Amino acid sequence: MRALLSFSLLLVPSTALAAALPTPTRSITSPSALSSPSNPLARPVPLEDLVYTRNIGSVAWSPDGRQIFLVTNLTGRMNIWRMDAAGSWPVQLTQSDDVQSNLVVSSDGKTLYFAQDRGGNEFHDIYAVPTAGGPVTNLTNTPDMRENDAIIAPDGRSMALSTKRKVDGQVNLAVMDLGSRKLRWLTDEKDPQRRWSAVGWVGNGRTLIANRSNADSTESEIWSVDVTSGSATRLAGKAGTRFIAADVTDDGRTIAASSNEGSSQLRAGLLDVTSGKWRWLKSTPWEQTAQQLSPDGKTMIVRTGINGRSELSAVNVASGAERPFNFAPGVASTAGDEAFAPDSRRLLVMHSGADTPADLHVLDLASGASKPITRMAMASLDSSALPKSQIITYKSFDETPISAIVTMPFNLRRDGSNPAVILPHGGPTGQSQDAFNRTATALASRGYIVLQPNVRGSTGYGKEFQTANFKDLGGGDLKDVLAGKDFLVSSGYVDSQKVGITGGSYGGFMTLMALAKAPEAFAAGVQLFGIINWHTMHQTADPLLKQYIVSLLGDPAKDKAVYDATSPMTYIAAAKAPLLSLQGDNDIRVPRGQAEEVAAVLKAKGVTSETIFYAAEGHGFQKRENQIDSLRRTVDWFERHLKGNTQSAQR
Repeated sequence: MRALLSFSLLLVPSTALAAALPTPTRSITSPSALSSPSNPLARPVPLEDLVYTRNIGSVAWSPDGRQIFLVTNLTGRMNIWRMDAAGSWPVQLTQSDDVQSNLVVSSDGKTLYFAQDRGGNEFHDIYAVPTAGGPVTNLTNTPDMRENDAIIAPDGRSMALSTKRKVDGQVNLAVMDLGSRKLRWLTDEKDPQRRWSAVGWVGNGRTLIANRSNADSTESEIWSVDVTSGSATRLAGKAGTRFIAADVTDDGRTIAASSNEGSSQLRAGLLDVTSGKWRWLKSTPWEQTAQQLSPDGKTMIVRTGINGRSELSAVNVASGAERPFNFAPGVASTAGDEAFAPDSRRLLVMHSGADTPADLHVLDLASGASKPITRMAMASLDSSALPKSQIITYKSFDETPISAIVTMPFNLRRDGSNPAVILPHGGPTGQSQDAFNRTATALASRGYIVLQPNVRGSTGYGKEFQTANFKDLGGGDLKDVLAGKDFLVSSGYVDSQKVGITGGSYGGFMTLMALAKAPEAFAAGVQLFGIINWHTMHQTADPLLKQYIVSLLGDPAKDKAVYDATSPMTYIAAAKAPLLSLQGDNDIRVPRGQAEEVAAVLKAKGVTSETIFYAAEGHGFQKRENQIDSLRRTVDWFERHLKGNTQSAQR
């Protein structure tokens, strides 16, 4: 313990005495508060069962409210199915190896539109399929341009789209005539840092309400765009401030939106377009966002993120009265771009918890009662036998409170002998939430304490916290991770020499940075599509992500020193711990060259490492066989290098 704390202090420069970052007030957790419950039913969860527990993607109602369309991987592929709104065995509408998303139903209910890319390359086309079943048609077929976020016009003859050419960083708005399939651009954005997205049609299809945001999610504006001329009027905007429209009434008079104007956190409200006046909900220290308006315009749904968990409430648009819905602790969110049924009385909600895989619920607005209409988990994933979680808060090097989700195995002894794994989230503008997590469940059910920290740079804890790692990736945020390890060891459960780290994307970057800058802290690592070299990353990434990199790190020429200081490659010569790298061949966000650089440098150093590439996969693995393989390899890596177990993980 003393040796570990001393090592951590070696990484703290003179800035260690800096003031703590402002975040919502919460109590610091004592390490002794961690406990491992006794449970004679506990057993390792079969890895295949975790992956065969299906996912739910995009969701949409039929216009008559009798049917629900959903994307799910019942067959091992994220394809489209149709089911009765009251619950029924689903009927499959599409079959493809590629992921389908962004479901939109035509006003007559006869056609379902959706987005689909090729092998995870994220260059989506818009497709159509009859809701009664039939052939699938590619409506756009543009390999060098992405179209998504479709919204059907009131007359059903056209749709608004977000579009991005392969060579562009910026995203524009366009309208496609569904008869001729011709695209007409509404915006001509010149700034590669800016991205347009449509929110809703108003004025019988004459106008679009849209958001225009920057790459690092620190500034956004609400606009009204004339569909005939393309002329745009800003309705809300301010330098360094976020105004985000979520929905708009059909008459265009009221916009449900969120903003952090005058605050560190987002706050939900209603904008009267005619007067320009806002009506805000009561203040909360936590992030609060408007979600959707009911078709009759009487109800706004609001989501409040509270320290890794989320709650939903209904707001009466006329009176402002707020009524919370009663879901079990975990993560609740509206499902689909139009979660309200056409009758405005029912709402589609996704809910999950650490011991409860996600399911789709139908919520009755009047009573607040909800019922699940799917059962996506395998029978073996009974919550009584699954590891539980708790949200803890510890202090980092500068006294900033850091929250984390800890998943505790059953039946552990507090004898300092147990292994642990730290699981940083992606982003960095993201957040670990207290939802079902396959990796955490797989590891915790095998005796690993899993900690998912929301380090500086995470969303949900205020603007200052979210931007605290700009030009310092792998600096203060890595110290937050190391403080999390100290917390686990201080609990008396964890052996400081048996701690691993794993994550994807920014979590993969954090894994690489941890092994490189803190070579004694972790005994093994598994990185999924992480960044090792920001210079080559900037050179090879898709232009959209390239602009995000610039927003975080600055210009690669002017800020070369920042790119050097924040690249794991700068420190990798010190790495010792065995590393497994998992990478998709078609990843345009973090190209496979990053994994190749990792493999080459570790091979030259003689560090134990292995690299696996998955064909026709992008940024995250979508095919069931690859999900099973990557999860098994991850668990086996830690079994071998943290426990000394050479047997493959239980299937």
